Amino acid sequence: MDAAELLALLTLRFTPNLGPRRIESLRTHFGSAQQALQASLLDLRGVPGLDAKSAAAVGDKKAAQQAETELQKCQQVGAQLIGRGLPTYPPALDALGDPPPVLWVLGDLPALPTVPRSIGLVGTRAASQPALSLTRAIAGDLARADVVVISGLARGIDTQAHTAAVEAGGISIGVLGSAVDRIYPGENVPLSRRLTLISEYPLGTGPAQHHFPTRNRLIAALSAGVVIVEGEKKSGSMITATHALECGRSVFAVPGRAGDPRAAGPHRLIREGAVLTESAQDILDELNWGTAPSQPLPDLPLEQARVLRALTAPATLDDLQMGTGLTLPELQTALVMLQLMGLVEEIGGRWARR
Repeated sequence: MDAAELLALLTLRFTPNLGPRRIESLRTHFGSAQQALQASLLDLRGVPGLDAKSAAAVGDKKAAQQAETELQKCQQVGAQLIGRGLPTYPPALDALGDPPPVLWVLGDLPALPTVPRSIGLVGTRAASQPALSLTRAIAGDLARADVVVISGLARGIDTQAHTAAVEAGGISIGVLGSAVDRIYPGENVPLSRRLTLISEYPLGTGPAQHHFPTRNRLIAALSAGVVIVEGEKKSGSMITATHALECGRSVFAVPGRAGDPRAAGPHRLIREGAVLTESAQDILDELNWGTAPSQPLPDLPLEQARVLRALTAPATLDDLQMGTGLTLPELQTALVMLQLMGLVEEIGGRWARR
């Protein structure tokens, strides 16, 4: 039955003049997508929100053929199709007013209940180095706290979030503005193989500008909250924050440098009540999810280990002196050694873990 219902949902997905809202109206009005496809034109015209042109399109033979072909293609590439109303469909997406009727998934999809233990991490493609470092720290700590990290696989903040999460041994979901077999940007193909990929677009669909704002609503709904690391006042990140609020999700924002256009979006969100966020612990505290486990430290001399433990967020030399109790020469020596080992980096007068 599930296979037949999935095929029916996919057929409706390919039917002209039917979007997510109309497909859901059909499914709920008749009890299933299968029943909707078998309904008479007279009955179809009684469906709320369905005009005469849309009603006449239901049962389109070309759409049915496309659905059959798409199922075969998915089997060939190893993609999974999940349909609304079926057991594998994520309950978290019910927070949307227009959940996609069908999702294409590549990889193992974790449980995403009504309030999922997952966080969306998003920001500008042209991110500053401090923002990239902080993204790595937050994503890695969230992953170690068994939180699924969700982002959009774009350059910049998204790439750092996914990479840090999987390198910490966690699960990360890439929500795409293209099909799961059309990775964009191309340099993220190797990274994509370490993620679970989700799309609402059929196989072979390339990236398109109008896909990305639509994609952002899925990131918001699949997360208990979204973190905006950097983004201008009018940006995809801010669209994601708006969707998160509409879904009843928490919004977190990372403060940036005054006057930097990339900090304008987060600063606006903070003024409007977003949770000011400088570490993963800020997120865990807000959601009552416990404490971030300490990152395993390599076998280091005492001074270096003390400095590394103190670097929970980007910090100045003065911050580190207060946090470690080391003298300035001891601190500087420890930082140089950690930098040579590739464990820390200095960006704009602040030190951060790599």
